[in-house]
Amino acid sequence: MFWNEKMETLRGRELQELQLKRLKETVARTQNIGFYQKMFAEAGICPEDIKTLDDLSKIPFTKKADLRGGYPFGFLAVPMNRINRIHTTSGTTGKPTVVAYTKNDLNSWSELIARNLTMVGLREGDMFQNASNYSLFTGGLGFHYGAEKIGCAVVPAGVGNTKRQIEMIQDFGVNAIHCTPSYAMHLTEVAEDMHANLDSLRIGVFGAEAWSENMRRDLENRLNIKAYDSYGMSELFGPGVAFECPEQDGLHIWHDCYIVEIIDPKTGETLGPGEKGEMVVTPLVKEAMPLLRYRTGDITMLMEDDCPCGRGQKIARLFGRSDDMLTVRGINVFPSQIEHVLKNIPEVGDQFMVYIDRVNHLDEMTIEVEINKHLFSGELSDLARLQNKIGKALHETLTLRANVQLVEPGSLPRFEGKAKRVVDRRTI
Repeated sequence: MFWNEKMETLRGRELQELQLKRLKETVARTQNIGFYQKMFAEAGICPEDIKTLDDLSKIPFTKKADLRGGYPFGFLAVPMNRINRIHTTSGTTGKPTVVAYTKNDLNSWSELIARNLTMVGLREGDMFQNASNYSLFTGGLGFHYGAEKIGCAVVPAGVGNTKRQIEMIQDFGVNAIHCTPSYAMHLTEVAEDMHANLDSLRIGVFGAEAWSENMRRDLENRLNIKAYDSYGMSELFGPGVAFECPEQDGLHIWHDCYIVEIIDPKTGETLGPGEKGEMVVTPLVKEAMPLLRYRTGDITMLMEDDCPCGRGQKIARLFGRSDDMLTVRGINVFPSQIEHVLKNIPEVGDQFMVYIDRVNHLDEMTIEVEINKHLFSGELSDLARLQNKIGKALHETLTLRANVQLVEPGSLPRFEGKAKRVVDRRTI
């Protein structure tokens, strides 16, 4: 019996009592970490002051910069001889964040993945192709062990070699695939070019980057699957923190394993359900690297209503990241907003790139957009009309004007991992 079935019996006071018990245990574990000893002393609190769930607000936030400052093993709460695995974040700026796992951590993490995959219909005997990076990135091994725990046959495909990926789906009768949504779009393009039949697929699990409802509909229609959003972060184990159920309307955060807060990213003020802000998470079952009130940088909100599936309160699909948010002429813009607009225009292809420049002390945004090779006639007059159509739609959504440049199909970069669609040349 996986945790998703148990969670349906944990409601109200029973869940709160479990959360409080695990919160106290987590606070006690953090006192083996010098950073938290100092934090508690400077805040004038001690572990015994955390008597209720509301007392969590007495504890200051933990930030990514704090974890980087503890590189490599400054945030371990257990001796090294209890560590069974190490992953790191990408480390694109400065030192990466090191995350470590005990044997119990690895079991808890794989149980979370098993809970998520069971929730969307995967069962023993299903064939699961994991087209995610197998290395220090947590997405590969995280999903691998969770799918195995259910009893799936796992194909550890990794990233790249797309034609071979498609052949394996066909030859092995793959039922479900996991990858980034960007790579799923690329795989779809290649499969269509190959005239490949992928009828065995019924479930797609996509995460590691924000993606729109329009992209979901596109993937579902072209692959004939149900596409589910997955949320995770290496610091919180990895993937598996939150997941969509068959309702496909928000993601279930597993409240027996995580306490979630939404805050104003500028002031730190706690926000209520229905208010968009930065997600702060306190994991409750981590041994090797416990964290308190970790600022994820991800923008979402707690949804106001419980889910009809009975698994409790959800978070909305991510709107983007506070550090990915672009400020152009004083207006906040998320790449996911641009994607949402473009996916509503049939003549537009699957890929786009955004460039931000400063020209004569003013911000200028240029968006390169691939044309859909199947739906565009090639007439110059049609090019001009499409360019105007895209520009008008973007202006209505973003409330600012962008320079739209149409480019040939297949000319923009494809991404096997997380898509990097924004180049801010104001800082180059």
